[in-house]
Amino acid sequence: MRNGYSRDLARERVKVGCHWCAIPGREYTLNDVVKINFAAVFEVALKEMMADPSVQPSTADLWKRFVSHLQRGIKCVADGEDFHLAHMWEVFPELPLDLTCHGVIEKGRDASHGGVEFYNMCIDGTALATVADSFAALEQRVEQEGKLTWAELMRLLDTDFADAEPQRLMLKSIRRYGSGGSRADQYAVDIVRVFAETVKDEEKRRWFKLIPGLFSWANTIPLGKNVGATPNGRHAHAPISHGANPDPGFAGAGAPTAMATAIAAAQPGYGNTAPMQLELDPGLSSDEAGIAALEALIRGHVALGGTQMNLNVLNKQQILEAHEDPSKYPDLIVRVTGFSAYFASLSKEFRQLVVDRLISGM
Repeated sequence: MRNGYSRDLARERVKVGCHWCAIPGREYTLNDVVKINFAAVFEVALKEMMADPSVQPSTADLWKRFVSHLQRGIKCVADGEDFHLAHMWEVFPELPLDLTCHGVIEKGRDASHGGVEFYNMCIDGTALATVADSFAALEQRVEQEGKLTWAELMRLLDTDFADAEPQRLMLKSIRRYGSGGSRADQYAVDIVRVFAETVKDEEKRRWFKLIPGLFSWANTIPLGKNVGATPNGRHAHAPISHGANPDPGFAGAGAPTAMATAIAAAQPGYGNTAPMQLELDPGLSSDEAGIAALEALIRGHVALGGTQMNLNVLNKQQILEAHEDPSKYPDLIVRVTGFSAYFASLSKEFRQLVVDRLISGM
């Protein structure tokens, strides 16, 4: 009976998705839909700089161009949301929403077109670690150490590191975002600051609210397919980094604390969240010391400014076996990002992303 109840409970848990704050019946919003791919913005800025014969390439010049293209991208997104709100009612009126909102019937206006009181349109940033690590790698390996010239770097990126694995690993092996007190950590803070400030500045020219965030998302794979190789050692068309989290693969002693500190510092400071995704082994809760350490980590992250945590408590060996043969564990549920899902229901490509993240965090 208990096992049957557990299975039923597990199947109910999979229905739990992303949670949002809302103003029931009085708000029209667009959450977890609109994203700015920082990696694509970075790629445009880098290629533009390298094609400009009038400048000497530098991270300082690249940063200016990155900020300029980020501001332009945010304006384009805001223009798109403005267009959506102006014309949505003409092509696809929000009829079910209209019936549950205050003021819509009285005004005779669709919920998407002035029928409700509050309009909160979200813009989330993605690929934070990809870009922060890329800036830090350029600053260290190209400018400070002279391991590569800018021209050599571009050849590596254009050929996707063909026959250049040592150079790729050299770029990847810097102190990355999430390692604690690194240049990549500072770049992440600066990227989020500029992003959030630009979103809020753009709001001044709109009649609706624009809300910045770095909410974790499932589409790291398709977004990565549109971006070539990056200076952090990422291969062309590989997935971009997940939410506000560091890239997996460099966890060590003190890593959870350093990661929690870095993510807490890289918060937009307004609006949507920048969650911390954390994977834990069940053995951590086997004694009071482990439970106390986890409690301290959670409380510390929130005290430093963290806004949300997505936690997985899973056995490493079980995950590896389920990845190899999902049919062995049909009821295994994982916290994918802001939502949970049956592990067996994920594509092999997406399962690999979850495995990489889980294994590196244990």
